Amino acid sequence: MRKYLLTGMSIAGMAYLSACNQGKAAADKQATPDILAANVDSTVNPAQDYFDFVNGGWIKQNPIPAEYSAWGIGNLVQEELYKRLRLINEQAAEKPGDAISHKIAAFWKSGMDSAAINAAGIKPIEEDLKAIDAVTNVQELVALAATQNIYTGAMCSPYIAQDSKNSEAMALQFYQGGLGLPNRDYYFNTDERTTKVRQAYPAHIAHMLQFTGMDASAAKTAAEGIIQLETLLAKSSRKLADLRDPEANYHKMPVTELNKIAGNIDWAAFIKQQGISKFADTIIVGQPEFYTALSAAVKSQPLSTWKNYLKWHLISSAASSLSDTIAATNFAFYNTLLKGQEKQKPRWKRVLDTEEDAIGEALGQLFVKEFFNATAKKRYENMVEDIRGALKTRIENLTWMSDSTKQKALYKLSKITKKVGYPDKWKDFSAMDIKDQSYAQNIKAARQWWHNYSVNKLGKPVDRTEWDMTPQTYNAYYNPSNNEIVLPAGIFTVPGKRDEELDDALVYGYAGASTIGHEITHGFDDEGRQFDADGNLKSWWTKEDESKFNQRAAVMVRQFDSYVVVDSQHINGKATLGENIADLGGILLGWDAFQHTEQFKKNQPIAGYTPSQRFFMGYSLGWLSHTKKEELARRVLTDVHSPAKFRVNGPFSDVDAFYKVYNVKEGNGMWRADSARVRIW
Repeated sequence: MRKYLLTGMSIAGMAYLSACNQGKAAADKQATPDILAANVDSTVNPAQDYFDFVNGGWIKQNPIPAEYSAWGIGNLVQEELYKRLRLINEQAAEKPGDAISHKIAAFWKSGMDSAAINAAGIKPIEEDLKAIDAVTNVQELVALAATQNIYTGAMCSPYIAQDSKNSEAMALQFYQGGLGLPNRDYYFNTDERTTKVRQAYPAHIAHMLQFTGMDASAAKTAAEGIIQLETLLAKSSRKLADLRDPEANYHKMPVTELNKIAGNIDWAAFIKQQGISKFADTIIVGQPEFYTALSAAVKSQPLSTWKNYLKWHLISSAASSLSDTIAATNFAFYNTLLKGQEKQKPRWKRVLDTEEDAIGEALGQLFVKEFFNATAKKRYENMVEDIRGALKTRIENLTWMSDSTKQKALYKLSKITKKVGYPDKWKDFSAMDIKDQSYAQNIKAARQWWHNYSVNKLGKPVDRTEWDMTPQTYNAYYNPSNNEIVLPAGIFTVPGKRDEELDDALVYGYAGASTIGHEITHGFDDEGRQFDADGNLKSWWTKEDESKFNQRAAVMVRQFDSYVVVDSQHINGKATLGENIADLGGILLGWDAFQHTEQFKKNQPIAGYTPSQRFFMGYSLGWLSHTKKEELARRVLTDVHSPAKFRVNGPFSDVDAFYKVYNVKEGNGMWRADSARVRIW
């Protein structure tokens, strides 16, 4: 996945991004100041710290707002998006037209009615709390947990997705989960920041449980039991890096086999309780040892602890849709303490964020009609082919890979499906029960619809036309099971710029390298390379080539392991390996493709910078941001992406062309010995 700065979207640049052969008009006329030159900190030597040089001027002038834990280009495009989506919602609320507009209007009005939300308090989840109180034995507990899991994620993480080893089939899969802290490391790491979070966690749980009607003493005792229970689950949860091995996290078995390794839970009944009655006799378990531990905990931990645990996960998952007091209390722990976010966004932005998850593709239908036409879609489809061609040439010229593996790699490359801009077929949201009811009820209705939508995929042919992101999303992804790259319209945005203002160098760096090339390279990173052209987890490499790949990837692991992010915390080179490979691959492919453009050949400066310099600046524009220390510390433990600064300085120090363009010499901060540079694709 290309981005981690936001899960949000971008809007202004749907018509703003340059086609790969039209940007040179910017050399003749700049209607607004050059966005690349404006961001530079000229006091920094680019050969010493390129990120600080190219983005430092902007960072100095743009402090992180109190409502955010990070601030950068993703936020800039998101701000433009917010304005336009708010307009769409307000127009729908004022004069709803078709069925989609009615749902959008109902969701918006329920979320914006703060008076009704505050008056309701805890009422929207009272029936669920009563159901927990009514539990009298383990069987009832598990049955209720299965039902509430759809909304809360408590206990474990079941989901439906393509079978990694049979991409033509959808499969019910069980993953580790059920924790209230971001991942297992928060329960055990001893560094100062993580310890501070862990120490504050029991008091936060107790505070939240008091909203359910518990007195302070009972809530404190309940929190202690919940911590003990979650720690047991965390102990048998795999670390972030270990979750990136698709083969090691694939265990296909009949449901009866799961009953053998986790027998204190009737898994057939659990599955049925989730509304899955067909096509689930066989399941895929990611981490069997987690389910063994979960089963043991069901027996060893008191029923009262489990009931309190369900209450905690219920109110925590629903907090943002409840009263301001409840929402603010949960925010103080998960956003302020964990991320450094000082205050909440205004309600209207929070509603739009939630609406994106609930019915974002419906908004997307209205969005693309106005902001992304078929001509723009075609431009980026053409750029994908430019980048595909660059990788084809690189594979053909590899000296370390055998001809046998090369031919299979080339075939896989040729079979990558590109999805650009927006879906050809839209989801049908007519059955989603969003209407004039409480905000919490509308959110719950959306979650139930998505669950039912997923369940209905079992036993049916895989729909390879489906998108897992909305058109307005400022993000992109590679799906190994479909062998596809998905590039929503939003990812191409350069905020505040018109199409004719963007030169090819910027575009090939910003869109070609950091997005298109990045996603294509994911098909050949440490994880993606294990899937064949049809999307199946299947070995297609010779043992010798696989060994050579791993040796070269290990160089990148060591490189990123050496980077200190905040305090004493280093990047986890193994956990971030796939994204780091994709970043480096994207840069190389974007550079190769850019060299075929007229702008590169003419070599005429713009705003004082050569086309070659602007290519690297354009890539870096995609990572224009800075982040609070609290959030950096959280990401080091939970994110498979390196922090933004290291997504620029890290791969650039492996790119020979960068050394030539910026005259990087031994002793400079960006310099790495030739023998230490990563050479994969």
